[in-house]
Amino acid sequence: MAETGGPAELVLWAAVARRYYVKGQSKVDIAEALGISRFKVARMLDAARESGMVRIEIVRQGSLDVDASARLAERFHLEHAVVIEHSDTDVAAIRHQLGTAAAELLTEIVEKGDVLGLPWSRNVHATVAALTSLPPVEVVQLTGAIALPDLDSSAVDIVRRASRVAGGTATVFYAPFVMDSKASADTLRRQPAVAQGLARAAAVTKAVVGIGRWAPGESTIHDLLDPAEQQELASRGVCGELAGVFFDESGKTLRPKVAARLITLDPDSLARIPNVIAVVSGASKAPAVRAALEGGLIHGLVTDAPLADALLSS
Repeated sequence: MAETGGPAELVLWAAVARRYYVKGQSKVDIAEALGISRFKVARMLDAARESGMVRIEIVRQGSLDVDASARLAERFHLEHAVVIEHSDTDVAAIRHQLGTAAAELLTEIVEKGDVLGLPWSRNVHATVAALTSLPPVEVVQLTGAIALPDLDSSAVDIVRRASRVAGGTATVFYAPFVMDSKASADTLRRQPAVAQGLARAAAVTKAVVGIGRWAPGESTIHDLLDPAEQQELASRGVCGELAGVFFDESGKTLRPKVAARLITLDPDSLARIPNVIAVVSGASKAPAVRAALEGGLIHGLVTDAPLADALLSS
């Protein structure tokens, strides 16, 4: 805390601060106008801030918390970070808000020549449902599909919807995300449409994904496996999964036996995608998201305030 002087000095600090912060005058112009050196102007500005006379506030823009977004990007060296403030407790409403924010980000950053990769995910579905504009890019399916009673959308639907918005091409294949055995998954991967579709992951330049924490109700894949498999993966150190790619608490990708049953891109293909943006909410997901960040699995994050706060306070 800067030491404060008498009234005359404090008034001079205020005059200097007003000219600089409110009127936008340069330090040189202020020095000339007040008959002091620019070095003294700089010292007064510092003193005014340190004393609390001047407070700088970054104001939230609508539901976008620009300050938390900037701090998150700086803390984890992210290319893009978007933090949404909400008062909802309804999961569907939160997912809709997050999807809208992610769609706006995609509209801003996807460029002609990009190849956009999309896996099956509830949050990716919400993102694509909110899309209104994209440049004419190819959209590639990254995983098989999971049929859920409360979501009438497959991975194919997600990709085709995005490609219609873009006016580009869609690379799709029909396959479940989780197969009942390695043998059946191997057979399916040999089918030309599936093999060619998964091979296109090598061309993807930007991807949007969800992140699941390895816990009941926190990962759709977790909840599709039987209890013995769930426990086996937990004992192997699985912390979370991203498009069916498993990772531990340090963000290191793992290849447990069950991975051979999944129709998805492999960890090496994921690592080669230059810009992976995760859309995920809820403080309970913090361990998995933190691990993905530390492992460099994602380069951008669209999230809500509770999860952002949990990440920033860790």
